[in-house]
Amino acid sequence: MASCSFPKRGAGTMRFGVSGRVWPWPRSRLPIMIRMLRVLHDHPHPLHDSHATRAIEKTLSDALPPHTLMQRAGLAVAQLARAIAPHARQVWVLCGPGNNGGDGLEAAALLQAKGLAVTVTWLGGEARIPPDAAQSLSRARAAGVVFADAPEVPLTARDIAIDALLGIGVASGSDKERMPPARWIETLRALRRGPAPLLNVDIPSGLQADTGNWATGFAPDTDARALQYTLTLLTLKPGLWTAHGQDAAGEVWLDSLGADPQELERTASAWLGGPAPAYKRQHDSHKGSFGDVAVVGGEGLHRRGMGMEGAALMAASAALHGGAGRVLVALLDDAALCVAGVIPELMQRRFDTLELNALTVVCGCGGGEAIKDVLPTVLQEAAQLVLDADALNAVAECPELQSALIARSRRGCITVLTPHPLEAARMLGSSSQAVQADRLKAATALAQRFQCVCVLKGSGTVVADAAGSVPRVNPTGNARLATAGTGDVLAGMVGARLAAGVRAFDAACDAVFEHGRLADHWPTGRVLTAGDLATAKKSRKISL
Repeated sequence: MASCSFPKRGAGTMRFGVSGRVWPWPRSRLPIMIRMLRVLHDHPHPLHDSHATRAIEKTLSDALPPHTLMQRAGLAVAQLARAIAPHARQVWVLCGPGNNGGDGLEAAALLQAKGLAVTVTWLGGEARIPPDAAQSLSRARAAGVVFADAPEVPLTARDIAIDALLGIGVASGSDKERMPPARWIETLRALRRGPAPLLNVDIPSGLQADTGNWATGFAPDTDARALQYTLTLLTLKPGLWTAHGQDAAGEVWLDSLGADPQELERTASAWLGGPAPAYKRQHDSHKGSFGDVAVVGGEGLHRRGMGMEGAALMAASAALHGGAGRVLVALLDDAALCVAGVIPELMQRRFDTLELNALTVVCGCGGGEAIKDVLPTVLQEAAQLVLDADALNAVAECPELQSALIARSRRGCITVLTPHPLEAARMLGSSSQAVQADRLKAATALAQRFQCVCVLKGSGTVVADAAGSVPRVNPTGNARLATAGTGDVLAGMVGARLAAGVRAFDAACDAVFEHGRLADHWPTGRVLTAGDLATAKKSRKISL
């Protein structure tokens, strides 16, 4: 399991810790031994969309006495809230009309019983409240919780705010089109603007659990808070790690509320990526053991007056430092650059001398218009192929190239596409907005259409294939990667792993994870450039 602070057994109490802080909780309140995990990136985790989560919730709820799941959820929220803010005197809980609000009401009752001054802003109504939430409402009232539009005394930085408004209630496409009531948005904004740490129950309200996009009206109007946490319940949701999810969620914790771990793995809609296994090089290896990568790209100045040789060199450098046995570079449009004068280990070739059927080809980096001259041959002959940048744009514009790309799979050839959202949109004949609206769906559609592995870059890069592998959402990386050339570096890293014999889907997942992890551990105060990223040593630490 992921490393974290587990509840610990004690004489008559359970002790729960976050960042070294512990506090007691009466055993009588514990229906089960609750296991709460901070979600780290040291191994893969199963992800579940809204449909799968609701099915798991129903199965578990049917097997338990009424109200048990909500009691477990409320206890988990109360525990984490106290661990986050052990010196809090006040708590403000925003509760919605459904069961997510019920979880907040249950937590409010427990926190009030511990001596904190709890204010609940409940945006539900007696007539339509679900049965479980009704019980928690009664418990909160009996505990002496104050119900008001806001705390009488404003919260301070030592207190805590809890968002239990909606949970996964806006996961469907139709929900996101409805403008929420003005009071909901005003109250939620007030909660988010305050100085106290914010704990989101299950998922930040208004964030779509399946896509990581904000529903209409819910996007925060302030910058991300320094202290923000999400306690997701039952399952981990894909939307917490892609699109706006990582900015919205902050530090993510999971309480599966007693769900069977094997069942969670079996029913996963996607997986959150983890580090690659260690690939041991045998002592009797030689450079041929790790394959040859050929980078084809880098349009010269002659064609249009826009030299892009650097993109090809960065991809080649990344392949070299990624462990490829040999790296060949074929620059296009009679580029006058001498590759050996820049990186001596690279071997420069004219394109017409490459034996493509014996190579792993990385094609398109800085290819410009010149890539169209060589792409038909590359698609026909390359044994293993990573298509990036201008090669993807060329395919998107030409039905004949699209047919040639699809035909590769019928010949048993391996292809990995590495588009950013706009390139993906061009290949799908849609828009970047449509791609970003459901990144998992878009990546899967590309993989199936072109019968290959697709790496849809962006926050929470998605890796999908046409062979039935469950899609992978990558948790590593940050805004340092938003600079020219980092995508070329990723293409080279994928190529090196393919050349070494790693299965295409695994090669893509491993490269994406390490690419992001390098950025996560980039030295503070040092600007990340693609050239430095290509030559960076493999990260040794696990990204937190």
